[in-house]
Amino acid sequence: MSAIDTLLADARSGLDRVGPEKARELQEAGALLVDIRPFSNREAEGEIPGSVVVERIHLEWRLAPDSEWKLPSVTADTTVVVLCNEGYSSSLAAADLQRLGLRNATDLDGGFRAWATAGLPVQTGGSPAVP
Repeated sequence: MSAIDTLLADARSGLDRVGPEKARELQEAGALLVDIRPFSNREAEGEIPGSVVVERIHLEWRLAPDSEWKLPSVTADTTVVVLCNEGYSSSLAAADLQRLGLRNATDLDGGFRAWATAGLPVQTGGSPAVP
């Protein structure tokens, strides 16, 4: 197994990953869906309505419960579902968020593309990321 495969397996071992339908249920119950995909992907493929766009390079600062730059609604108890294109970098990101104290962080298994393939709502993309 390669080093990245080991890193990914380790990250996922601590996550309760969710599929598209479960992610939608969580969102409807108040969970924060966080889209870390690059602008070009979001513009080309669309976005999940109600998701929050946070560039990957800002993710930890915007979501760590004790960060002075965190989103106002985030607490250590906030349920967060991170999504990328296919569910790889989102696993690494969600594990990082857990290490920073966001105990209910997880990711969308299969990413945005699994959501879209499941026929769940998608809107035109290209929203600006949270500054």
